[in-house]
Amino acid sequence: MTQPTEEQHVVSARREVAASATAIFDLIADPAQQPTWDGNDNLAHAAPGQRVHAAGDMFVMSLTNGKDRENHVVEFEEGRLIAWLPASPGEEPAGHVWRWELEPIDASRTSVTHTYDWSNLTDENRLARARATTVESLEASLSRLALRAEGSAD
Repeated sequence: MTQPTEEQHVVSARREVAASATAIFDLIADPAQQPTWDGNDNLAHAAPGQRVHAAGDMFVMSLTNGKDRENHVVEFEEGRLIAWLPASPGEEPAGHVWRWELEPIDASRTSVTHTYDWSNLTDENRLARARATTVESLEASLSRLALRAEGSAD
């Protein structure tokens, strides 16, 4: 049985946020902050002190289902880009990517793009969850992130 060709393996949402790219990026690159704005209601907790600084870094996140994920940072540009591949502890990443791209519009406004790419996902146990990740869930994360960033903007 073949997959339908119209199935979308890359989902993306974009939003303008009334905050600096630096303020927004700090909320994304600090895993301890991520559960406060997660629109998937999937993230429970991350220990403080795991702020991402480079590709090759790894941070651990506890999920609401009680499992932990090791997130392997594969793309990084301070204040502009961060992407990671989740994996079960001690295992290779399953092939799905969470990516955040920030484009400063000016000193106090930023265009933020959030992308979920599961085109290389190899773990069949995660396919249902991947298919359930919609533009709306990414938009929910963007909205919550905007509230946090705009609330902390000077």
